[in-house]
Amino acid sequence: MPLSRLNSDQRSAAMADAGANLIVASAGTGKTSTVVARISYLLNNGVKPEHILLLTFTNKAASEMLSRVQRYFDKSVVKKIESGTFHAVSYRLLKKIGRDIKLKTPKDLKILLKSIHAKRRFDHIDSPIKPYQSSYLFDLFSLYQNSTIELSFAKWLDEQDSEHGVYYDIYEDIFDEYKRLKKEYGYVGFNDLLIMMRDALKNSRDIRFSEVLVDEYQDTNILQSSLIDAFPKRSLFCVGDFDQSIYAFNGADIKIIGSFKDRYKDARVFKLNKNYRSTSKILSLANRVIKNNPRLYDKELEVTRVGECEAPKLLVYEELFEQYHSISNLIKSSKTAHDEIAVIFRNNASADGIEATLRELGVSCKRRGGVSFFDSREVKAMIDLASVVINPKDMMSFIHIFEYAKGVGAALSKELFEGLYKIGHGDIFKGFFAPDESVKPFSAKVKNYQLGLFDDYGEPGSVGRFYKLGFDENFLANPVLKHAKINEDGAKFLYSFYEYLKNTSRIKSPKTLVSHIVSSDIFANIGDTLARARATKKDGTIDEKLKSEVLSRIKIKGYLLEDVASNYSQSERFLNAITLGSGETSEGEGVNLLSIHASKGLEFTEVFVIDLMDGRFPNRKLMSKGGSLEEERRLFYVATTRAKDRLFLSYAKYDKIKRITYTNSPFLNEAGLVS
Repeated sequence: MPLSRLNSDQRSAAMADAGANLIVASAGTGKTSTVVARISYLLNNGVKPEHILLLTFTNKAASEMLSRVQRYFDKSVVKKIESGTFHAVSYRLLKKIGRDIKLKTPKDLKILLKSIHAKRRFDHIDSPIKPYQSSYLFDLFSLYQNSTIELSFAKWLDEQDSEHGVYYDIYEDIFDEYKRLKKEYGYVGFNDLLIMMRDALKNSRDIRFSEVLVDEYQDTNILQSSLIDAFPKRSLFCVGDFDQSIYAFNGADIKIIGSFKDRYKDARVFKLNKNYRSTSKILSLANRVIKNNPRLYDKELEVTRVGECEAPKLLVYEELFEQYHSISNLIKSSKTAHDEIAVIFRNNASADGIEATLRELGVSCKRRGGVSFFDSREVKAMIDLASVVINPKDMMSFIHIFEYAKGVGAALSKELFEGLYKIGHGDIFKGFFAPDESVKPFSAKVKNYQLGLFDDYGEPGSVGRFYKLGFDENFLANPVLKHAKINEDGAKFLYSFYEYLKNTSRIKSPKTLVSHIVSSDIFANIGDTLARARATKKDGTIDEKLKSEVLSRIKIKGYLLEDVASNYSQSERFLNAITLGSGETSEGEGVNLLSIHASKGLEFTEVFVIDLMDGRFPNRKLMSKGGSLEEERRLFYVATTRAKDRLFLSYAKYDKIKRITYTNSPFLNEAGLVS
């Protein structure tokens, strides 16, 4: 990128000497242009593209930056630059040095933890404190991994002032089994990827970079920071804004950007303050509010846009839904293109009212964070069915599939998988079709009163109870059918799974595999279950017309997944691409309905920030659970600086449904809109 196009501050940062460089880039100050210019500067000064590493928080951000670099350099040069999210980069580099990785999403691993947690009992402990449910325990453990590299889980919980000390031994033992099973089946979670990468760098000489560039540096957590430090490099170029650090709930630590000069020898700090996005009056409001937070580095947004502009408007309503209806009407009558309008909210509940009233008026809208194509249950089921074929060790996909079997929960699914795995000597295909009958699939578990381990498998059942169901003799002879807890519905589902696997072992093409899944009886069973649930009316009867429409949409999604799969020649690459990228998809058109976190990095001509009532924004409930007023203020700053030309701030005085009276957000006082 020609340096002449940059302002003096951007140019100084882009041409910085090698070393530890921090660029404090305020909202709308040309951060991306500066990163692109830095990469161009490195290439023009002899740095090989394969020696440049660009770390971002979305693959989309990396792609956009490199597409701009490609305006000035040949595609063959740009494609050699290693870039993407921490997770995507770690995955590729680990594969490059020969590591075998079977990625699992957090949802997959939550099911694994749930199956372990379900085998524990806590009622032998006399405590008024209820133990954590498995899902919350999983989230806590993930936060723990992102927040420390030194403490044990129990010690970390203790430092969080947890009242669960009586359960620490059980929690630790649950995670010991969880980690053992992940290792046994080769499962790797997103946090595990970064830990594996960091550990691999200690012993690998094959990975070295001249410069590591980090985007959105203010959002890094302890784990990500430790990985940045682990990369062998000559130079570090970090770009971020402490006033936009809004991911503390996910372990992001603002002290990382705040301590940059203390942690790196001879560190240099550059500041980008000239805002090219918003009008002077919008920036003035944002500055008035954010200056109430501690200043880690001196800065204030400077206006570059000139000319007449509208002042931000405060909209006050007597009642909550009056606010939603009024704003929807304002949007409908606005001359601004709908895709250039954003409604930004602090809490998801706020979006429901706006979405409903916009649709009532016939105004199309898209809600970021809604269910994407890859997150729909039918697509996930297809992916799980593909995964058990590609990786016969995939217990999590097996458990997911059996969520659709009546009378088969996570614990029983796990036991069935383990039984097939055992009699198949590590391969459930062999467990089904060539079982070792000398091996017992199920055995009594060791009981441990202290750790909450009580359950046993029970006495083996007789397969005679299933003779009338019409199963073939080979299936009836399988030892896993002797599990005492399998009922008829569970056995039927297991048989449909057995039939599905019969013809898949030789399928190599991802597209052919998906086609086989779509036409299989087991997927028809799953689709019917989903369609019935979605077509069930309040009185319990089935709307058959709606059910038929749902089944049609499910079938269309099957064809769409086939089309996606047709772009891959290897099934494992197909699955890993979906796992790494599905979280960034969105659908729909029209007005943008965005949480503040989803709005970050975006800009719109016209912005409405709604529900600015004390308690809702700032969110006092989240503040009481470890948040802070400073973080809420940073959220307000991010929301308001998304606006280019027009900014509307609104609140309501009363919620007639909950019968709650509200006062305005204190941020409106700080902004000078309320006295």
